[in-house]
Parts: sequence; structure tokens; C-alpha cells
Amino acid sequence: MSATAANSIQEFSGRDAQRIRGEVLADKRPVILRKLVEEWPAVRLGRESAAALVRYLQRFDSGVPVDALLTAPEIDGKIFYDDTLSGFNFLRNRLPLTAVAEQVLRYAQFQRSPAVAAQSALIRDCLPGFSLENPLNIVDDNVLPRIWLGSRITTPAHVDEWNNIGCVVAGRRRFTLFPPEQIDNLYIGPLDFAPTGAPMSLVPLEHPDFERYPRFREALASAQSAELGPGDAIFIPPLWWHHVESLDSFNVLVNYWWHDLVGDGTRADSAFDALLHGLLSIRALPPQTRRAWAALFEHYVFGEQSEVVAHIPPARRGILGVLSAQQLSELRANLAKRLSR
Repeated sequence: MSATAANSIQEFSGRDAQRIRGEVLADKRPVILRKLVEEWPAVRLGRESAAALVRYLQRFDSGVPVDALLTAPEIDGKIFYDDTLSGFNFLRNRLPLTAVAEQVLRYAQFQRSPAVAAQSALIRDCLPGFSLENPLNIVDDNVLPRIWLGSRITTPAHVDEWNNIGCVVAGRRRFTLFPPEQIDNLYIGPLDFAPTGAPMSLVPLEHPDFERYPRFREALASAQSAELGPGDAIFIPPLWWHHVESLDSFNVLVNYWWHDLVGDGTRADSAFDALLHGLLSIRALPPQTRRAWAALFEHYVFGEQSEVVAHIPPARRGILGVLSAQQLSELRANLAKRLSR
């Protein structure tokens, strides 16, 4: 069984920003947004030719170097660890974005060539002005877009803690998603040592070794997949595992990451930091103590807020209530002080 047998990702028709915010983003389920950005100038030029799109990007290129990677031809563009998990199977470099794009165009002329890609480059820094001509009105203005440009690249199933909208500008991409609860069946590699920085599955999607990874069959049964073309977009909710394949010789995607708002209207802190701290402070405790802490977390962190605080007067709810910006700042400073010890 392979991901080609996965269920289809739900699709949403229309480009009304208010409906997308209210019906798609708030629902926290993966959705394909067909033709969401088909009117972007970048998409139109990409349909004309890869060279035309690169010339367009050159208009904005600030010359600021971006993170790029290069894989050997025999790797076939599959980003991963080396054979011992002590390193990665690609080389890193820093180049201006359109220098990477020109490399991709050159390599596209050969049947078998290295794969190259610029990943997660802040458009504000490397292509100032691009977003004014290619805007996305379904996210807040303070959500900073990033660009991903390269040849045929495959990134194994990995997870981000943010909301994510990915807009395909050029080339085709196949997304295969797994629900967060499938983590037990995905055989995740090291949390603090991963090729792209995000925790990643060690199972190759197209040719999984079920003897070595038997539970991966269960993950595949829950998988959702879709192929996107230029102008299409996908919404990936926080903590949904996603395997991404760039299918053509020249591919460009622009994505937007953001945290949800919390009670006081500010963006949430990184919960991954809390996970790491939990591993350091709880994981090594005796089983009975871990279960006791699990009960506290279930109650205070994952329980219904109204039930947790209903019996406490509002003025005495402290950290369980709505905190001011000053109170949040003081609590964070106090936590940082405690952690530094």
C-alpha cells in the first residue's frame, strides 16, 4: 500500500476571504483551496514559462542570501538523513534566491542531475515588493510569507506547530497528510536533530518497509492526499503531519505560517518549547508520577476552561484567567529566570 491509495483532502470552492476565515481556518481541518491565487502575476508568468517567472523574481531580488540545499543525483531529490542518522544526505549553501532559481533552470536541461532548492526564505528580506503584487487577503497583514523554490524535491512527513497555508506558484505538488493522533504509527526521528528542523517520519512513503515499520499501515489508512497545480493552495492545521513532493523540474511555493490567537488577542507562544521542557522535567519520573502529571495537564491544559475555573472568583483566577500584557510579560520573565537555574 502507498500514499497513492490515500483519501482525498476536502476541497473548498470560492475565494471569499470572510468565508475562508470562518469556515476553513476556524475548522482546523486540512482543505484544498483551488484557484485561490490564480490571479497572482507570479502564477500567470509561471504558466508562461519558468524562465519568465525567474525574470519576474529578479525584479524584486534584494541579493540577500537565502538557505539552499543540494542533493546528489542518486538521491533523487529526497531530503533525509544519512545512513547512520548522524548527518543529512544533502549539502547546505547560502545564495541569492534568483541564483538558486538559475541553477534549477540549468539542471532542468539534464535527464539526471543534482536537485537544488531554496527553502523557507522570508520574502520580506529576499524579494521585497513581491507580496504587494501577489497578496493573500485571508491572513493578517503581520503574517510574513516565505518562498520555497527548487527542482524535484521530496520532504518526508514532518510536523509544524503553526497554521499553514501553502500557495503553489509554479509546478505541481503532491501533499499527503496524516492526523496528529497518528504520531504513534509514523516512527518519528529525533526531535532535536532533523533535516529540515521539524520532527520527521523515518518511513519512506512510496516504498515503506512494513516489517521494520508495521504500524505504518495504520497511518496510511488515515492518510489524506491531493495534487495541487499553479494557483491552488492548501490549508494545513497545526500538528498535521505532511509529506510534500515537488513533481516538476521547476517548482515555486509561497507559504504563510501563524500561531492562533489566545484569550487576550495576542499570538500563542511556541508549544513545542513546552514539549521540550516537559521531556526534560517529566519524562524521567517514575510511571506513577508521570500519570499524575498527565492528569494535571489533562485538567488544566486540555480541559474545558469553563469547568476548570467556574468555582474560582474571576479576580482570583490568576494564570487560569485572562491576563494583561504586563502580567504575561512578568510571567514569561519569571519562567525564563526559573529555567535559567
